[in-house]
Amino acid sequence: MFMGEGVEWGLHCCLALAWLEEQAPVATAQLAEIFELPPAYLKKRLQPLVRAGILASTPGARGGYRLARTPERITLMDVVSAIEGSAEAFRCTEIRQRGAGAETPAREFERPCGIATAMRRAELAWRRELAAQTLADLIAASPAGAPRRVQRFHQRLGS
Repeated sequence: MFMGEGVEWGLHCCLALAWLEEQAPVATAQLAEIFELPPAYLKKRLQPLVRAGILASTPGARGGYRLARTPERITLMDVVSAIEGSAEAFRCTEIRQRGAGAETPAREFERPCGIATAMRRAELAWRRELAAQTLADLIAASPAGAPRRVQRFHQRLGS
């Protein structure tokens, strides 16, 4: 399974926005500068988070982003789903019914094969784990100096 860099960017931006809550909204250019990311591309990566109700966007010269929900109400799965979509990673195409299985009675294929079952279990475990962790959990596990470092950097940007 592959997740694009947008997931990493989105999660780090959500953390930064939680730490910069008092300075919100935070402009795209400032968020991009915190992580040395391209602002135009970052803005495209954040738009799905706005559509999903994870971030709120304020337009205009003094606009920017803020968390739309408390960190306790934003799961890692929320962010992953918003950015990557909710399609299943494994899609069974029933190749067992082709070739050597083409003339096999249909009753043999009434249940999913072991491969499809195993992949589904693994994906459900992965999704459950991400759904069980919130942005608040990431905040709690962050190095003690991380929030202040982001706040100081943001202040230097002239917020």
